[in-house]
Amino acid sequence: MDDCIFCKIVKGDIPCTKVYETDRVLAFADINPIADGHTLVIPKAHAENIWEISPEDLSAIHLAAQKVAGGIREALKPNGVAALQLNGRGVGQVVMHYHLHLVPRPQGAKPLPISPATCPRSRTLPGGSPP
Repeated sequence: MDDCIFCKIVKGDIPCTKVYETDRVLAFADINPIADGHTLVIPKAHAENIWEISPEDLSAIHLAAQKVAGGIREALKPNGVAALQLNGRGVGQVVMHYHLHLVPRPQGAKPLPISPATCPRSRTLPGGSPP
């Protein structure tokens, strides 16, 4: 897609800080990170969202994300890594090319707004564990 910034990154028309690459996937540092180590994992083939991406590319992204998250854990020693993926403008997707955010959460970071600690509508499952 000619006007897609991520497609331009894949083609090499726009530079990026590559973290990982395969024949199907590219992972690179986010240019507006919300934490040190914030990385995007994208398919090289353009797909706007979860409904358009091929099963093969979706699988490749998550296999790559597992490897990249391992590198993040080794390098930064975070308390955890959030894997976030948005589909559509209604939920805040800005770049209309499927992408998975890997966001390290350092020790002492505030809980994510979707965690049971901050979500007033969260409930507890039988046995006392959150959903």
